[in-house]
Amino acid sequence: MNEEIIAKAREIIATNAAGEDKGYCALTLMDTDDFPTTSTISVSKADGINWLTFCTGFGSDRIKRINRCSKASVCFNSIDHNITLVGTIEVITDPEIKKEMWYRGLENHFSGWEDPNYCVLRFTTSRYNLLIDWKEAKGFI
Repeated sequence: MNEEIIAKAREIIATNAAGEDKGYCALTLMDTDDFPTTSTISVSKADGINWLTFCTGFGSDRIKRINRCSKASVCFNSIDHNITLVGTIEVITDPEIKKEMWYRGLENHFSGWEDPNYCVLRFTTSRYNLLIDWKEAKGFI
């Protein structure tokens, strides 16, 4: 049963990870006062529920929060699903990864994938709670 629900979650995440600001999820990080803070963000790429990447800038408050605490949670939800992933997040500046994660739409915020302000966030899942078509799956990766 878990495999079926995980497969459906993978499809939902893939639909939302098309880049070009076509899909969003909620990303929760701890703020500088140790309170959870949630914001929406576009997913650049994903490997099912295993990992997701996001593109942002060094001027973002997210970077300060991640540097302080790497624990994070991601949630995709709609009327027929709630995909909650819990894990860690890191800031990546590797030029090859920045180039690979770049998508059209980011040019509204950065001069290109080589922009020194542009970086990639990589979220790695350690546990999940999936509710899809009223079927639930929980587990660890």
